[in-house]
This record gives sequence, C-alpha cells and structure tokens, in this order.
Amino acid sequence: MASSTHLQSSAAYLRVTVLIVTISALCFSAQLASARHERFTRHYKHGIRQLRSGWADGPAYITQCPIQTGQSYVYNFTITGQRGTLFWHAHISWLRATVYGPIVILPKRHDSYPFPQPFKELPIIFGEWWKADTETVIKQALKSGGAPNTSDAYTINGLPGPLYNCSAKDTFKLKVKPGKTYLLRLINAALNDELFFSIANHTLTVVETDATYIKPFKTSIIQITPGQTTNVLLKTKHKSPNANFLMEARPYSTGPAPFDNTTTSGILEYERPSTSNKNLPLLKPKLPKFNDTNFVTKFTNQLRSLNSAKFPTNVPKNIDKQFFFTTGLGTKPCPTNHTCQGPNNTKLAASINNVSFEQPNVALLQAHFVNKIKGIYTTDFPIKPKVKFNYTGKSPNNIMVSKGTKVVALPYNARVELVLQGTNILATESHPLHLHGYNFYVVGQGFGNFDSVKDPVKFNLVDPVERNTVGVPAGGWVAIRFRADNPGVWFMHCHLEIHTSWGLKMAWLVNDGKKHNQKLPPPPADLPKC
Repeated sequence: MASSTHLQSSAAYLRVTVLIVTISALCFSAQLASARHERFTRHYKHGIRQLRSGWADGPAYITQCPIQTGQSYVYNFTITGQRGTLFWHAHISWLRATVYGPIVILPKRHDSYPFPQPFKELPIIFGEWWKADTETVIKQALKSGGAPNTSDAYTINGLPGPLYNCSAKDTFKLKVKPGKTYLLRLINAALNDELFFSIANHTLTVVETDATYIKPFKTSIIQITPGQTTNVLLKTKHKSPNANFLMEARPYSTGPAPFDNTTTSGILEYERPSTSNKNLPLLKPKLPKFNDTNFVTKFTNQLRSLNSAKFPTNVPKNIDKQFFFTTGLGTKPCPTNHTCQGPNNTKLAASINNVSFEQPNVALLQAHFVNKIKGIYTTDFPIKPKVKFNYTGKSPNNIMVSKGTKVVALPYNARVELVLQGTNILATESHPLHLHGYNFYVVGQGFGNFDSVKDPVKFNLVDPVERNTVGVPAGGWVAIRFRADNPGVWFMHCHLEIHTSWGLKMAWLVNDGKKHNQKLPPPPADLPKC
C-alpha cells in the first residue's frame, strides 16, 4: 500500500491531491486533519462499499459531523472484494471543487487483469477551475434562489490546457512509447458537468466502470458523469507518427441553464529521438455536440458486466421491495419581503418524489445508532410520488416541493428494485445519481414514462452493468437493483453539486441483521462531534 500527497496553497484556495494505491482486501487507515477555517469532511471512498464501516463513509451530517478546525479523524475501513479505480473527495457544500484525488485498488497479488497487462497505468482526473471562491458562489445562489455562476475552465489532472487564454504552459502532457498499451483511469471529479472525452486519431477500449470489469468494447469517445470512473486501454501506434495529438474533454448538457461550454485539453506525445522535428502538427479529436443524447444512449447501452466464472453477475432475480422515485427540479417560496431569482419570484429547488432534503444538525447515522436522539429524521419517505402525473410531459401547475429529513428504512438483506424517473418540471435534465455504501445493477433504461407492465419484461438480468453512479436519462428513466446487505445509513444524491445543494438527495436506513457480522459496530472514539 502506497500513498503520496501533494499540497499546494494560495490565498485564494487550498488544493489537496492524494493518490492512494491499495491492494484488494487490505485494511486501510488514514487520518484527516482540518487546518482551514472551514469545517471539512472527506468522503473517503467514492464507491468503496464500506461494509459495516459506515462511520468512515464521510458525507457531512449523514454519517458524521464535519471535522472542526484543528481537529482530526482517523478513517478505518476494509476493502473487500473490490478492485479498480475510485476516488475520494470532500463531502460538504462545494469544497470538493478542489479537494479530491484518485483511489486505485490493485488486484490481489499474483492475480491478473481480465484484459492484456498494460505497459503503464495512470489516472486522468477531470475537474473544474474557478476564479471565484466556490463557497461564495453557492452561498450567493442559495440566497438569491437562482442558478449559480459557472466555472471558468475544465482541467485534466489539474491543468486547463492550451485552448484557454494564458494557459498554454499549464497543459497536461501524456508521453508514450510506440507499440505499447496504457491503462488510463478516467475520473470525473467536476462539480456540475458531465463530459465527453477523446484522443485525436486513437481508439480506446473500455474495460471497467466504477471499479467493476465489463465486456470490453472499442470507442473513440467516452461519456462520463460526475462521480463516475472509467478505465480504458490506449494502444499506441506501432511507429512514432509525425504529429502530436490533443486529448480533449468538454461538457454534455441537456438542460436550459447556463453551463461552462469550454474545452479542456492535454497533449499526447510520442517518444522520439532528440534530433527529430519538434514543430509537429497538433491534431484535434472530434467530439459530439454538447446536447448529443443519442451518442450518450448508444455509449451507455454498450456497458455490460463481464459475468465470467471469476467475476459473476449477482443481480437479484427476485425482489422484496420496489420503489419508484421521480427526480427533478421545482421551486420553493421566496422569504417574505425578499426578491428571488426563481420563476415567479420563487427559489429554485430540487427533489426526489417531491421531497427536498433538509440537512439535519446531527449526523443521521449517529441518531440511528444511539436511538435516543429523537426528531432528527423520519422514516416516511414516499415509496412513489404522492401525485401521479405525466412525468416527461407538460409540467403540473403546482411545482412547489415539500421539504423534510426523510429516509427509507430497509430490513437487512432485502432485495431492492428502484426505478428513477426523470421529470420535465422546469427543465428536462439528466441526473447522475450516486448511492453510497453499495454497488447496484443497471437492469433497464429508456425514454418517456416508465411502463410498469411493458418495461420490466425487457430488463437485462443476465449481464447488467454494475455501478455506484448512474445517469437518469434526460426525459427518461433507469431501473437498478441491489441487495441491502450493508447496515447503516447511506446517502443517495445527484452528483451535479448544484442539484444536491437544492435538495435532490435522500438516505436509506438499512437495519442490522441477526448475526454478529450483519450488525453495525459502535462509532470510533474520535468520531467528530457537531
């Protein structure tokens, strides 16, 4: 197990980048300290199952309270049965804009990949660059009730690239040898934007998503939402070509709201003799239009679990609990004697089943475990919309959301099916939904309103892709299944940070099982206090 840390700070912001490499099935312990004036939590796992270690999951006021200034907290957890690319990030407000890094879980020693052994591996992390303080950006947006200002650039491994003004020197360069295979571990750590990615004149082979192996397929373009990871094989050309190649990422956006419609780029350079021509042409890839949902659909439809003897697909065939959740935007009232920037002097909001989540002042997991802290949450989260309407058609007249700190309680080991239905309230947008503490199988998806009679017949129960973050299609739905075998309180939220800030989030409370190894252990002594 190896860890390297780079710290860079200025008066404007603090950036922490940590590369964590682990071996599958090892125990892990890391200490995080808060040195700034902000309170801070690290979601020290995006995608790590955290089996019976929910205290180490990290989202503020869900599994822990923020780490106070000058304090520290040790995250202890065991990585079991996972391998691949994940990442960690801050999990309070918009601090993850600059506080994130990769987690690479290697196969067990002497185990091999189910694809050709790469010559070299490296992470490619997409981020967003802000000239403004992101905490100020979101505070102003929540106060005004309108949409927030957008980022000023995207980055590849922290660098914006030559397509932005004055940033030609701030360009990530990937130097490769001819005739070799490279494993690129792609991570979308951007706050609010899904992305397309491509390398000019090169084909990529997709072999893994969200740290699970898939049936390999070739493509020249990758689509990746915030919160998702994708591993691809890059096979370089047999001889060094007389050109360099741009690798670019730019947004995929489906809604009417303003977004950062710029392109970040790095350069792929082949190893050449020192005497060779240095003034080589720079070739550009061709990326889809920003709203090319057809490409996104074709790309996601190619994702299939490996489903081999060594890596089987354990999708639940029978279901104990069924849920139907709408996801989308809405409004909430403007305070008296104020002017707000939402429709008709309201504030913009977001919800699941029309419940906009209210953040508690005590961590839900702590309140659940102690069972003496009353009034923090209720277990009456609706299992389906209280009012049925044409979800992808004309918006209903009343688009005000309700609010509450509501959870769904599940018995241990319940087999769950959840249909996530997009809506057309205010806008038709895609929503990358992330579930903490679990992987799930994406058994079906489509456009329009989900048909509970016709659509389940077409579910893929043979080799559905296994993920921890899935995009709910704009104007469509997605169906997932999972087994509730991890006791604790687990956050589910949109990974577009503005939607999370507006309330598109909820939590699952999974009760203990009967056996000792099916129960949540007590909290650690240094668990941060509110």
